[in-house]
Amino acid sequence: MKQTIPLIIVFTFGFFVIIAFFIPLRVFQDASQTFETWYTGVIAFFVFIGIFNIIKVNVNKIQRKLSDWQYSIILLFFLAFMMGAGFIGGPEGGVFDYLFEHMQIPLGATMFSLLAFFVASAAFRAFRARTPEATLLLIAAVIVMIGRVPIGYYIWKGFPNLVEWIMSVPNTAAKRGILFGADLGLISMALRVLLGIERSYMGGGRE
Repeated sequence: MKQTIPLIIVFTFGFFVIIAFFIPLRVFQDASQTFETWYTGVIAFFVFIGIFNIIKVNVNKIQRKLSDWQYSIILLFFLAFMMGAGFIGGPEGGVFDYLFEHMQIPLGATMFSLLAFFVASAAFRAFRARTPEATLLLIAAVIVMIGRVPIGYYIWKGFPNLVEWIMSVPNTAAKRGILFGADLGLISMALRVLLGIERSYMGGGRE
């Protein structure tokens, strides 16, 4: 029963939403909208479960004095502080907004600026012209990088137009092919879940 009931719920509601998408009857549309509202409520509930899990894991880390447990104290302190500021002063204006604008955003920008160096390092390793495909990728990357900066226009006035063609035609075609493949995989996985073939989301394997 622990697996049968969840499978029935997933199958019933999943296929009902799919049917409601293709049948434009008001009854189906209203019911589908209600289910989507319930889904939003369930997601909001799981946010609190995630917060509780973060608190539990970090408190356990502090109690056992595991590696870098001091950072867990900082995390829990600011978690409680930001939640308190949000509940008391609201999300807009006040302490919460000030901390978000002057701490969260600068820290996020710092993290992504550090990430740029790792991306550059990975690109350097990937762009080594060892194969014809890597050589083509290297040439296209160099053209795009030169065409995106002002010096590219002074080298050749056609660089910006060439870059736009590369980004609009070959790049868009490749990106759409990747997205098409990803969508087929998503549809396949959704059907496996709806039909009960894939049950890993319930904590178990296939049956």
